[in-house]
Amino acid sequence: MLEGRGVTKHFGGLVALKGVDFSLKRGEILGLIGPNGAGKTTLFNIINGFLRPTQGTVVFEGFELNKLKPHQICRLGIGRTFQIVKPFLDCTALENVIIGATFGKRGDIDMKEAEGLALQYLEFVGLSAKRNVLAKNLNIVERKFVEIARALATRPKVMLLDEPLAGLNPTEVMDACKLIKRIRDELNITVFWIEHVMRAMMETAERIIVLHYGEKIAEGNPSEISRNERVIEAYLGGGIARG
Repeated sequence: MLEGRGVTKHFGGLVALKGVDFSLKRGEILGLIGPNGAGKTTLFNIINGFLRPTQGTVVFEGFELNKLKPHQICRLGIGRTFQIVKPFLDCTALENVIIGATFGKRGDIDMKEAEGLALQYLEFVGLSAKRNVLAKNLNIVERKFVEIARALATRPKVMLLDEPLAGLNPTEVMDACKLIKRIRDELNITVFWIEHVMRAMMETAERIIVLHYGEKIAEGNPSEISRNERVIEAYLGGGIARG
């Protein structure tokens, strides 16, 4: 469904990604992990058009994405959330999601339909009661869920989730993992997910790719990744691997 071939990105003399190959299968939850600075968000930025690769290609359902702009990639069917949430602070939760609905759909959509979709996705993430609250008055967890609802309102086929669990307490992490599974199971959206909360990733993702200093050092199911010596040395730590 989504494939990267030899994806490389240089920032001057810094090599942020080096020859990364990846594939995303329709209907799966694919995790992307690695230490800070490993190149994870850079890869997402290349997939959704914020950055262009120095070398390599990204292909989505037969379309090469390298030369497309973010709004074009969004309308092909790739939604995105951000590591640092970016709501429109002076808009309500509902207005934020309406923006996603009007932006993502192919062709015209009237405001009544956009509002209906926005209400639907706010209810899906559990925030319908906060629909008229300004985003600046929401807490960090609520802002994260508004951002997920806004991305869902673009009606993507693939959702790129960039650390949605950061800053959440254990109960909120559990709820967010359930939401990620529901996105795949109930909305039929394929998920590519960056995360540092390793236990959540190991329990939720079906397959995991590991980056380290811009290179892919491992790929496999959670059990395989947890036993991989290179991954343990680079990132996970023996306690998590043995646990």
